[in-house]
Amino acid sequence: MGTAHSVVIVGSGFGGIGMAIRLKQAGVHDVVVLEKAGGLGGTWRDNTYPGAACDVPSHLYSFSFEPKTDWSRRFPPQAEILEYLWHCARKYEVLPRVRFGTEVIEARFDEGAALWRLSTNDGELSARILVSACGQLNRPALPSIAGRESFAGAGFHSARWDHDVDLAGKRVAVIGTGASAIQIVPEIARVAERLTVFQRSAPYVIEKPDRPYREWEKSVLASVPGAHGLSRAKIYARYESRALGFVKYPKLMKVMADRFRKNMHAQVPDPGLRARLEPDYPMGCKRILISNDYYPALTRANVELVTEGIDRVVPAGVVTRDGVEHPADVLVYATGFQSTGFLAPMKVTGRGGRELNERWRDGAEAHLGITVSGFPNLFLLYGPYTNLGHNSIIYMLESQFRYVMGCVEAIRRNGLDWIDVRPDVQDAFGREMRERLRSTVWEAGCDSWYMTSSGKVVNNWPGFTFAYRRATRRPDPRDFVARRASAS
Repeated sequence: MGTAHSVVIVGSGFGGIGMAIRLKQAGVHDVVVLEKAGGLGGTWRDNTYPGAACDVPSHLYSFSFEPKTDWSRRFPPQAEILEYLWHCARKYEVLPRVRFGTEVIEARFDEGAALWRLSTNDGELSARILVSACGQLNRPALPSIAGRESFAGAGFHSARWDHDVDLAGKRVAVIGTGASAIQIVPEIARVAERLTVFQRSAPYVIEKPDRPYREWEKSVLASVPGAHGLSRAKIYARYESRALGFVKYPKLMKVMADRFRKNMHAQVPDPGLRARLEPDYPMGCKRILISNDYYPALTRANVELVTEGIDRVVPAGVVTRDGVEHPADVLVYATGFQSTGFLAPMKVTGRGGRELNERWRDGAEAHLGITVSGFPNLFLLYGPYTNLGHNSIIYMLESQFRYVMGCVEAIRRNGLDWIDVRPDVQDAFGREMRERLRSTVWEAGCDSWYMTSSGKVVNNWPGFTFAYRRATRRPDPRDFVARRASAS
């Protein structure tokens, strides 16, 4: 049933490329990376909207084993991040292992053969070890608004930007005020005749300490031994300290909330507009956003902020619940992603015919966010409980790389067919996460993309990133059951 490989990785973003590099460095060469799109990069390939950039400082947004010292800005733009990933794939010679245009439809564990059987749109193949690097932000979420298909103009999601549509002189409507919207709105406001921004929930937006790096700074970072590492460590420590407010002492968020209000007051002189931009939930409960031009954009004469709920979309625009029709030539959905499904819509079947999506119907669970009981030799990158609100996800991914490599080495060294995390170990970890999450700001009374529809937070790590690194330092053999190859 197709070729059997040592490792198959699904996805070619930071997780997939980094994992492939680490495997190659460890001498595991029979690795295949399956990518459904025509190029690598994951979210940084898909999100090409105007103003797309990262909200994590540049020096934290690269692999520790491949530091980039010549970022153009303190916060990296999308094109540079994507170029960096291509650079890594080429330098470490993992690009030949990537099969583009190959989408996994189903993954089924064959217990007798101790193989994952993969069905793709391009045929079938098998793997001893399966690594999911699909990420959490890869499937756009479109709102269930009546009449959406009736719109006569161009309409698209921010992660599927239509660059053939010229927004100059157009009436543009943006639905959503999240992380993508605050980058898109200022860019559109500069060229559109009229921009209408539909806000369901006001975000907290604080200043963005961004600027271009000077040439002498780049030279120092590249040529002075330890300069880049020191800069990275300093930024890491500053951002890591913010975890205290998110997970330990939510009352500390008041300091940042005061900064938010001072910033908004300085940038929005109209008290009526300020009142509509005041969030009605504790700071940090939803993602905190950074921008220097979002609030000024909303004060422009050609921009209108609408806080009335949307009733329906009509061919000529958007109708709100008060009966007002807001005309539009272009409709942009900045409405985020289906973030809690993880491996969906891929069908994954483990031991005894267990289906992963069925197991996860009440919310995704995985030990350390990496392994799922009943699904041997399956490892998740950026799985449940591993997202952050305060630091770089690259740090978390590198912790996961090390843990997965420990599992791979254990399987190879001990001649094992497979390892499977014990259900009691996974359950204990899940209980610990839920208990710790109760005291975090993420469960302080708001709906966010961190939650399932039932209100269960399944995305975020409720602690310091260095604590996660310590927890994933090496796999504990006592956490797993295994089958030796001789038992076959």
